[in-house]
Amino acid sequence: MTAAASLKTWYWWHKWTSLVCTVFLLIICITGLPLVFHEEIEHWLEEGKPFAVVDAGTPRVATDQLMASARAQYPNEVVEYVFFDEDHPTVYVGMSPSHTGDPKLTHYMRFDAHTGEMLYDAPTAREEQFTFMGMMLALHVDLFTSLPGQLFLGFMGLLFVIAIVSGVVLYGPFMKKLDFGTVRKERSRRLKWLDLHNLLGIVLLGWMMVVGITGVINELSRPLFGLWQATDLVELTSGYHDTDPPQRLASADAALRAAAQAVPNHRIISFSHPGNMFATPHHYMVWTRGDTPFTSHLIIPVLVDAATAEVTAVARPPWYLTMLALSQPLHFGDYGGLPLKILWVLLDLLTIVVLASGLYLWFARRKATDARVAQLTQRHQQPQAALAKTTHGHEGSSPGAIAGGGS
Repeated sequence: MTAAASLKTWYWWHKWTSLVCTVFLLIICITGLPLVFHEEIEHWLEEGKPFAVVDAGTPRVATDQLMASARAQYPNEVVEYVFFDEDHPTVYVGMSPSHTGDPKLTHYMRFDAHTGEMLYDAPTAREEQFTFMGMMLALHVDLFTSLPGQLFLGFMGLLFVIAIVSGVVLYGPFMKKLDFGTVRKERSRRLKWLDLHNLLGIVLLGWMMVVGITGVINELSRPLFGLWQATDLVELTSGYHDTDPPQRLASADAALRAAAQAVPNHRIISFSHPGNMFATPHHYMVWTRGDTPFTSHLIIPVLVDAATAEVTAVARPPWYLTMLALSQPLHFGDYGGLPLKILWVLLDLLTIVVLASGLYLWFARRKATDARVAQLTQRHQQPQAALAKTTHGHEGSSPGAIAGGGS
């Protein structure tokens, strides 16, 4: 393949991958802006009573007691999960009509970790998705269509990565006669935006690749977790396959103490109740994370027998779940505090400019091409019209009139 043919192929890939994914990438980038600050926004918009200010060292209420309070509020529902807020002394208890029902019927109650008082009774997940942050998250993750939407946006992210790679290949040959950073402001508007599009694209190259690739990985979270459940988790719980789920559950606090002893250098962040889709019918699935800057992003699940509160296994995650865990902070920039989040937003805004300018350049080029075609067509038609007029005039005169000039 010649160099010209190769460039033409890369240009084709860049043009069509960009055109197909740009509108959806704009949605992702725009909705991603508030999601970078989701923790700050959610606490700012948080409803309910404030948690009590207590003396340092005040003991926390037992988890079993909080779960009993939640069941007392909804006696016909089951506990799905318990989440421990690491930034505030609050505990979230998730409830739903059944473990096998619609996940969108799940709701949570927020409790004060020191007093046990219920601070807020949240609406269901179905209702929460129509709040501001709920809509931003749904549009960003699955376009309100659950797994099909996740896979579709993952494919759009893959096209975005291909567009970036093809753009890099084209950048050198198309910009070799210009100094780096040149923006020809004195030329046409389209040429100015082309230079700006190329400049921002190459400057943001590394960040866009990181966010694009981690975005694709995050969209595969559900299939990847399902793969782990169908392989490693089945093997870890093989001894329970022919046994019935326990009728009487061991204390959740006892299960948490056992999990903490099994992974001493980890913090417990939550646990899934036996029967929940993220646990098994026979186990509490206790989710822990490390206490170092690196391991704090790695989730280590601990399976605790729901009948005896004894640890069944420490489920070291496979490479693909480790990859998923590490991709999430890279995607949202939430591993370096507020300064990094602000930087992420600025880079996101510049990426929106790249995407929008790409659309503008395509429409402007089509308009310019149509105008050029019309101009060339008009030039081609002018001599034909003159010739037709001359021929038409000769055919309308008699030979005698032409020769004799008339009477």
